[in-house]
Amino acid sequence: MRLGKITTRTGDDGTTGLADGSRLPKDHPRIVAIGSVDELNSHLGLLLTEALPDEVRAELLRIQNDLFDFGGMLATPGAPFDAGKLARLDEAITRYNADLPPLREFILPGGTRAAALCHVSRSVARRAERDFNSLVQNEIAPREGLQYLNRLSDLLFVLCRVLNLAAGQPETLWQR
Repeated sequence: MRLGKITTRTGDDGTTGLADGSRLPKDHPRIVAIGSVDELNSHLGLLLTEALPDEVRAELLRIQNDLFDFGGMLATPGAPFDAGKLARLDEAITRYNADLPPLREFILPGGTRAAALCHVSRSVARRAERDFNSLVQNEIAPREGLQYLNRLSDLLFVLCRVLNLAAGQPETLWQR
């Protein structure tokens, strides 16, 4: 059993505990980054309540586990980043993008509900990337985490297109 008690009251003073036992203010860049990664994971959980192609569902579940690991890495100062996770994202982007029509214009968020939720997840991934960047500017943290979040937002963009295509929903193009 990992959690014996949910309410500990230890955060009532405005701090959060890390895995090594140290405590940081709740607005510390490390805690902000942890929160953004957690929020992204929650948005993916909401997306997973939609009807999705089985392959996309499996991809998103794997990413949720990766993000949980990412949060654990952030909660453990000095922990390394698993570069294999980045390689899997690169492979997934190539695989999913191969069957999509070329982009000729910017795409606005929308389409099916699932694609719209995926766009929200993509934008939260971008914020998590910015928050993580603030952390690596001031502390030692694995820079591969920046690449992972950047690539994840790219993959989510591609998956938005995949979801609309699978549903026969035209993409909403930006109008000049």
